[in-house]
Amino acid sequence: MKKILAFLTILLIFSACKKLELLNENTKDPANVTGESLFTGAQKNLFDQMTTPNVNFNIWRMFTQQWTETTYLDEARYDIITRPIPGNHWNVLYRDVLKDLDESAKIIKVTSYPDPDPAVKQNRLAIVEIMAVYTWSILVETFGNIPYSKALDVNNVTPVYDDGLTVYKDLISRLNTAIGNLNPAWGSLGTADNMYQGDVAAWLKFANSLKLRMGLLLAELPAEANLVKTTVEDAVTAGVISSNADNARLVYLGAQPNTNPVYDNLTASGRNDFVPANTLVDAMNTLEDPRRPFYFTQIDTSSTGTPKLAYVGGIYGESNNFNTYSHVSNMIAREPTFEAMIFDWAETELLLADAVERGFSVGGTAEEHYNAGIKASIAYWGGSDADAATYLANPGVTYTSAPGTFKEKIGMQMWYALYNRGFESWTEWRRFNFPVLVAPPEAESVIPLRLTYPVTEQTLNRANWESASAAIGGDAVSTALFWDKN
Repeated sequence: MKKILAFLTILLIFSACKKLELLNENTKDPANVTGESLFTGAQKNLFDQMTTPNVNFNIWRMFTQQWTETTYLDEARYDIITRPIPGNHWNVLYRDVLKDLDESAKIIKVTSYPDPDPAVKQNRLAIVEIMAVYTWSILVETFGNIPYSKALDVNNVTPVYDDGLTVYKDLISRLNTAIGNLNPAWGSLGTADNMYQGDVAAWLKFANSLKLRMGLLLAELPAEANLVKTTVEDAVTAGVISSNADNARLVYLGAQPNTNPVYDNLTASGRNDFVPANTLVDAMNTLEDPRRPFYFTQIDTSSTGTPKLAYVGGIYGESNNFNTYSHVSNMIAREPTFEAMIFDWAETELLLADAVERGFSVGGTAEEHYNAGIKASIAYWGGSDADAATYLANPGVTYTSAPGTFKEKIGMQMWYALYNRGFESWTEWRRFNFPVLVAPPEAESVIPLRLTYPVTEQTLNRANWESASAAIGGDAVSTALFWDKN
């Protein structure tokens, strides 16, 4: 009897211990996360960051004077310090995008979910890699030298900064490898991919278009002439984005937290912080640009009682009464499901026009690609073929009569076409130096050529920050990056 009681006591103790161990388990947090779900989250975080107008994270639309502010004017006057804008941009891309993509790839490599076929796994890994290359390229284009080779090691809190050009060239190499690993005959990420729903052929076009863009970014560097030529021409030969159906986009949902960030900040928030800037609106008015009704609302400018509707931009960098000026169009600001974009057909065609002017063998003439880019942009936004024909007949638009060099012609049309894609607009402005923008009288600095490094890097990774700052010519917004040689 004593032996039985002893056995029951041990059994009860063991059972109680197991129950106590269960209290340490977080049943609401799954122990195993799939690589595909990490990819989905990283992809959305990336699109959100590149699209949001939240001034704590993304103020590119102000840098290129496409939007301006109404009451709080810090960002329109190029103050990037009052709010931790560089740090937030840095953290989202490193922590919420790149680290998740890195973990996604690690998990996909060692699991057979959801398809055990090696060819499908190879496609999934290649797509994760392409998304990572895109993200790394944004960091280089923002800051210059960045932590790269040691950046994603969680045990290294003071990573060294790698040379920006060296990183960019390595990214092109990685992109080439990823492109070579894609096989359209097989599936990939399926519904875990909210950009192309796992369509490998579409990913190939996006990857080659990204390769085209990255090659042209280095076009002002004589020492890289061979790399640029090979990168640009190989990308076009392999096949780039060739219709609006190929655009790299993410369609948002109708319920928060998965609505478009522009809708979140301009409509759902109930705030009236932004209006289109007169810099852009006036330029488009001069050309009677048919995209205006898709970009802006009209306001009544009559003082006599007879309605007179017009597009009127707020004065850039000054206090603007929200009700006095045009607003961001309803399709952009008031539609929660409006899609976000990171690459499109219009941009691709304008890049090809640039490539022709620089002497690369990409087929067609600069004028043909320039016209195709404008038509693609007008069609995307909802304009008609007739609208495009009338616009292209305007002497200020026609390639042979539009003002300036090819850089001015293409740079201006990039500015118009990349509305609502502030970062890419900022990069192309830095690359072409058009439009000619003037900082407002009370600006804190010149129009930024880069973001400064996060304050946390100065305090927590000071030695490497100091070395990187010296290498690029100073940690200032006025420091031109290695590719910005115009």
